[in-house]
Amino acid sequence: MTRRDVGWLIAAAALVIVATASTPALPQAPTGVETAEPAEAEQPAEAADKETVEQILREQEQLLRGQRFSYDPGSRRDPFRSLYEDVRVLNKGPRPKGVAGMLVTEIDLVGIVRDSEGGNVAFFTGSDNKGYFLRVGDEVYDGTLIAVDSRKGTVTFRQQIDDPRVIKPYRDVVKRLVPLEEESGDGN
Repeated sequence: MTRRDVGWLIAAAALVIVATASTPALPQAPTGVETAEPAEAEQPAEAADKETVEQILREQEQLLRGQRFSYDPGSRRDPFRSLYEDVRVLNKGPRPKGVAGMLVTEIDLVGIVRDSEGGNVAFFTGSDNKGYFLRVGDEVYDGTLIAVDSRKGTVTFRQQIDDPRVIKPYRDVVKRLVPLEEESGDGN
């Protein structure tokens, strides 16, 4: 026998010892104790299996009804909510006529003019194709005009949102006189 063969023999013996030591011992029935009939042992097992299946079905029904789990995002964005989902509008009753009954998303900025007192006034077209002048502090259905910047050509609305998943009950919406695509273009 060569030295190499002895090494292989030692490695094989070590594997056999490890394999026998790691296998669990089989339980043996104690002597002198009667064992139950197989049919009698299966009936309680079938009842337990049936109860487990019924419990799983009950839990699935609770999941489908939304009774079992909920997600609390805290200050984080809900990862299961669409990024393109529209914000729900506060239910303030029927909408009044004119710009006061229009949403922030339903009016378009057309121009910014200076009034006789030196303040900026924003000119909008509404969803009814009529023109409206708004000053800082004027309200639309779901927001308030909070800033008019004639240099940048922007107006800022503070839009009220009714979403219990966010900390702030509002968001600031900026409308531009010149869209960003045209602003950064080459002027053609």
